[in-house]
Amino acid sequence: MASVCFYFELHQPWRLRRYSVFSNDPFYFDNEANEKIMRKVADKCYRPATQKMLDLVRRHDRRFRCAYSITGTALEQLQMWAPDVVDTLRELVDTGACELIGETSHHSLSFLFSRAEFDAQVDRHQRRMQEVFGVTPRIFRNTELIYSNALAEHIGRRGQHKAIICEGVDRLLGFRSPNYIYAPPGDGELAERPVKLLLKNYRLSDDIAFRFSNRGWKEWPLSAEKFAGWVNQINGDGYCCNLFMDYETFGEHQWADTGIFEFLDALPGAIYDTNHGHNNFLTPSQLLDCYEPVGEYDVPDWISWADSERDLSAWLGNPIQDGAAAELYALEGPVKARHAAGDPYILEDWRKLTTSDHLYYMCTKYWSDGDVHKYFSPYDSPYDAYINFMNVLDHLKSRAGVQSHARPRAGTT
Repeated sequence: MASVCFYFELHQPWRLRRYSVFSNDPFYFDNEANEKIMRKVADKCYRPATQKMLDLVRRHDRRFRCAYSITGTALEQLQMWAPDVVDTLRELVDTGACELIGETSHHSLSFLFSRAEFDAQVDRHQRRMQEVFGVTPRIFRNTELIYSNALAEHIGRRGQHKAIICEGVDRLLGFRSPNYIYAPPGDGELAERPVKLLLKNYRLSDDIAFRFSNRGWKEWPLSAEKFAGWVNQINGDGYCCNLFMDYETFGEHQWADTGIFEFLDALPGAIYDTNHGHNNFLTPSQLLDCYEPVGEYDVPDWISWADSERDLSAWLGNPIQDGAAAELYALEGPVKARHAAGDPYILEDWRKLTTSDHLYYMCTKYWSDGDVHKYFSPYDSPYDAYINFMNVLDHLKSRAGVQSHARPRAGTT
């Protein structure tokens, strides 16, 4: 049996407004731009894609299944500017054919810098999913699938989640396939480990997420029948096909006129009809109910689903990223102390700054090539992103009672 597990990341950051070194107000976020982008993406992706998922679940008598991780920052914006999408997502969850995945509330890198803040954000996300959708996630994914053995150990000790979604990295798998369930290193039987691991099949995921509309790709155009044939080939060398991707794949990254919605509409039927009875759809939790881990997936160093390196270099590694991250997390104690002393807004402002996108905008490694980093950034350059972020951070320091050290800074950004 080849069981397709569709998982979508639904995320939007709180983008910063242009904040000058001379600015002296606590209003850091560009609500006009955030609203405009949310409304646009809701029209192009969230609204039609979510309705399509609901239609597919109903048409196929709940045999079509999927899963979402909805970040707290995206959920807040949806509730403000596209509340009908939240209603449709709730309908989808209520069918029992859609599972919600846990993560950090603010899509942050907090596990790398503060385990206490990581725990607080995970707990907050759990509460938000229960409050809005009436479910408590039992599967976890860290921001951008950032993962190592240390994360598995920590999540296992917390005891809230029974599996972690992560990237299937070739250099770590070796000859093995990502199309199985694995366990992190540990003692005892594999099936008894506190958490299991669900690995993304990046080749098949990227065929949809990145290559679908590429006319230079040798497999273009990609039909549902062709893709179902590739999924069916997993039979005999695996039992799960984990297709993990940004939700914006449908309608935003791959526009409607590429045929992406028609592909999605036809895919469940094609999966069922190819080698009838040997292929299906399952949620992450259902995968764990049906299959056992086959081996250990040892990840001593950090991996992610970003870029060809599959490491942390999209967010950390150059001097401006590392400096910004260090100063950001150095404020955790003072910010929480000021919040406890009566500032009702400072903690949430700081947490919105922990969203990984702000460091992603500072990535310099591919900027000259106009790659995906440039596509997502609202800035003219990584250095503009850094200057703007640090201007905001300096003002937050003053609110927290921390003296700021002068640094060369452009007057405006």
